[in-house]
Amino acid sequence: MPDTTITFARLPEIPLAEIVAHMSHPKVAEHMPLLTTSEWDEEMAAGFVSSKEACWERDGLGHWAFLSDGEYVGWGGFQKEGEEWDFGLVLRPDRFGLGMRIANQALAFARDDDRIPFVTFLLPPTRTRLGALKRLGARFVENVDYDGETFMKFRLETS
Repeated sequence: MPDTTITFARLPEIPLAEIVAHMSHPKVAEHMPLLTTSEWDEEMAAGFVSSKEACWERDGLGHWAFLSDGEYVGWGGFQKEGEEWDFGLVLRPDRFGLGMRIANQALAFARDDDRIPFVTFLLPPTRTRLGALKRLGARFVENVDYDGETFMKFRLETS
Protein backbone atom coordinates (compact mmCIF):
# COMPACT_ATOMS: atom_id res chain seq x y z
CA MET A 1 0.00 0.00 0.00
CA PRO A 2 2.97 2.43 0.08
CA ASP A 3 2.25 3.69 -3.43
CA THR A 4 -1.23 4.95 -2.57
CA THR A 5 -2.05 8.63 -2.12
CA ILE A 6 -3.55 9.48 1.27
CA THR A 7 -5.83 12.51 1.45
CA PHE A 8 -8.08 13.96 4.11
CA ALA A 9 -11.67 15.08 3.48
CA ARG A 10 -14.53 16.18 5.70
CA LEU A 11 -16.92 13.46 6.84
CA PRO A 12 -20.03 14.99 5.15
CA GLU A 13 -18.33 14.25 1.81
CA ILE A 14 -18.59 10.50 2.46
CA PRO A 15 -21.80 8.62 1.61
CA LEU A 16 -23.52 7.61 4.85
CA ALA A 17 -23.77 4.01 3.60
CA GLU A 18 -19.96 3.76 3.63
CA ILE A 19 -19.78 4.99 7.23
CA VAL A 20 -22.57 2.58 8.21
CA ALA A 21 -20.70 -0.37 6.66
CA HIS A 22 -17.44 0.68 8.33
CA MET A 23 -18.86 1.23 11.81
CA SER A 24 -21.00 -1.94 11.66
CA HIS A 25 -18.00 -4.18 11.04
CA PRO A 26 -17.43 -6.41 14.12
CA LYS A 27 -13.64 -5.82 14.12
CA VAL A 28 -14.21 -2.07 14.54
CA ALA A 29 -16.15 -2.58 17.78
CA GLU A 30 -13.44 -4.81 19.30
CA HIS A 31 -11.36 -1.82 20.42
CA MET A 32 -14.08 0.81 20.84
CA PRO A 33 -15.68 0.26 24.26
CA LEU A 34 -17.75 3.46 23.93
CA LEU A 35 -19.38 2.17 20.75
CA THR A 36 -22.83 1.30 22.05
CA THR A 37 -23.97 -0.73 19.06
CA SER A 38 -22.41 -2.53 16.13
CA GLU A 39 -25.63 -2.22 14.14
CA TRP A 40 -25.42 1.23 12.61
CA ASP A 41 -27.96 2.74 10.25
CA GLU A 42 -27.92 5.93 8.21
CA GLU A 43 -29.63 7.91 10.98
CA MET A 44 -26.86 6.95 13.43
CA ALA A 45 -24.21 7.75 10.84
CA ALA A 46 -25.79 11.16 10.17
CA GLY A 47 -25.77 11.93 13.91
CA PHE A 48 -22.16 10.84 14.15
CA VAL A 49 -21.13 13.06 11.23
CA SER A 50 -23.06 15.97 12.72
CA SER A 51 -21.34 15.56 16.10
CA LYS A 52 -17.90 15.48 14.47
CA GLU A 53 -18.71 18.55 12.37
CA ALA A 54 -19.76 20.35 15.57
CA CYS A 55 -16.16 19.95 16.80
CA TRP A 56 -14.95 21.78 13.68
CA GLU A 57 -17.41 24.60 14.38
CA ARG A 58 -16.55 24.81 18.07
CA ASP A 59 -12.78 24.27 17.95
CA GLY A 60 -11.76 24.96 14.36
CA LEU A 61 -10.45 21.41 14.09
CA GLY A 62 -11.96 17.96 14.25
CA HIS A 63 -12.17 14.62 12.50
CA TRP A 64 -11.55 13.89 8.85
CA ALA A 65 -12.45 11.10 6.51
CA PHE A 66 -9.29 9.39 5.29
CA LEU A 67 -9.05 8.46 1.64
CA SER A 68 -6.59 6.19 -0.11
CA ASP A 69 -6.51 6.97 -3.83
CA GLY A 70 -9.90 8.60 -3.35
CA GLU A 71 -11.47 5.61 -1.58
CA TYR A 72 -12.82 5.98 1.98
CA VAL A 73 -10.67 3.94 4.36
CA GLY A 74 -11.65 5.38 7.76
CA TRP A 75 -11.95 8.45 9.91
CA GLY A 76 -10.09 10.17 12.70
CA GLY A 77 -8.32 13.31 13.69
CA PHE A 78 -8.18 15.69 16.61
CA GLN A 79 -10.83 16.33 19.21
CA LYS A 80 -10.46 18.80 22.04
CA GLU A 81 -10.79 17.11 25.43
CA GLY A 82 -10.61 19.88 28.01
CA GLU A 83 -7.33 21.65 27.23
CA GLU A 84 -5.84 18.70 25.38
CA TRP A 85 -6.09 17.58 21.76
CA ASP A 86 -6.83 13.87 21.57
CA PHE A 87 -5.98 12.02 18.37
CA GLY A 88 -8.08 9.10 17.20
CA LEU A 89 -7.87 6.84 14.17
CA VAL A 90 -10.55 4.31 13.15
CA LEU A 91 -9.79 2.45 9.94
CA ARG A 92 -11.71 -0.13 7.98
CA PRO A 93 -10.30 -3.53 8.95
CA ASP A 94 -9.08 -4.20 5.41
CA ARG A 95 -7.03 -0.98 5.63
CA PHE A 96 -5.42 -1.33 9.07
CA GLY A 97 -2.03 -1.37 7.32
CA LEU A 98 -2.40 2.32 6.47
CA GLY A 99 -2.58 3.39 10.11
CA MET A 100 1.01 4.54 10.57
CA ARG A 101 1.06 6.48 7.29
CA ILE A 102 -2.18 8.25 8.12
CA ALA A 103 -1.11 8.94 11.71
CA ASN A 104 2.21 10.39 10.54
CA GLN A 105 0.44 12.66 8.07
CA ALA A 106 -2.04 13.87 10.70
CA LEU A 107 0.71 14.37 13.27
CA ALA A 108 2.68 16.45 10.77
CA PHE A 109 -0.41 18.67 10.61
CA ALA A 110 -0.38 18.90 14.43
CA ARG A 111 3.31 19.86 14.48
CA ASP A 112 2.53 22.77 12.13
CA ASP A 113 -0.42 23.98 14.22
CA ASP A 114 0.52 26.29 17.11
CA ARG A 115 -2.65 25.30 18.99
CA ILE A 116 -1.35 21.75 19.45
CA PRO A 117 1.80 21.57 21.65
CA PHE A 118 1.09 17.87 22.26
CA VAL A 119 -1.51 15.25 21.46
CA THR A 120 -2.97 12.52 23.59
CA PHE A 121 -4.09 9.06 22.62
CA LEU A 122 -6.71 7.16 24.63
CA LEU A 123 -6.55 3.43 24.02
CA PRO A 124 -8.63 0.71 25.65
CA PRO A 125 -6.79 -2.01 27.57
CA THR A 126 -7.73 -4.44 24.79
CA ARG A 127 -5.07 -2.75 22.65
CA THR A 128 -2.00 -4.74 23.55
CA ARG A 129 0.14 -4.00 20.49
CA LEU A 130 1.57 -0.60 21.29
CA GLY A 131 4.75 -0.62 19.20
CA ALA A 132 3.41 1.98 16.77
CA LEU A 133 2.85 4.47 19.59
CA LYS A 134 6.37 3.89 20.86
CA ARG A 135 7.79 4.39 17.35
CA LEU A 136 5.91 7.70 17.16
CA GLY A 137 7.53 8.74 20.45
CA ALA A 138 4.39 8.68 22.60
CA ARG A 139 4.78 7.89 26.27
CA PHE A 140 2.32 6.33 28.69
CA VAL A 141 0.86 8.88 31.14
CA GLU A 142 -1.77 7.04 33.18
CA ASN A 143 -4.97 5.04 33.08
CA VAL A 144 -8.03 7.29 32.93
CA ASP A 145 -11.77 6.81 33.23
CA TYR A 146 -13.77 8.16 30.30
CA ASP A 147 -17.55 7.70 30.26
CA GLY A 148 -17.25 4.77 32.66
CA GLU A 149 -14.56 2.95 30.68
CA THR A 150 -10.85 2.67 31.44
CA PHE A 151 -8.38 3.89 28.85
CA MET A 152 -4.61 4.01 28.71
CA LYS A 153 -3.54 7.59 28.09
CA PHE A 154 -0.44 8.36 26.05
CA ARG A 155 1.10 11.72 25.19
CA LEU A 156 3.19 12.84 22.24
CA GLU A 157 4.94 16.21 22.18
CA THR A 158 4.46 17.97 18.86
CA SER A 159 6.41 21.17 19.42
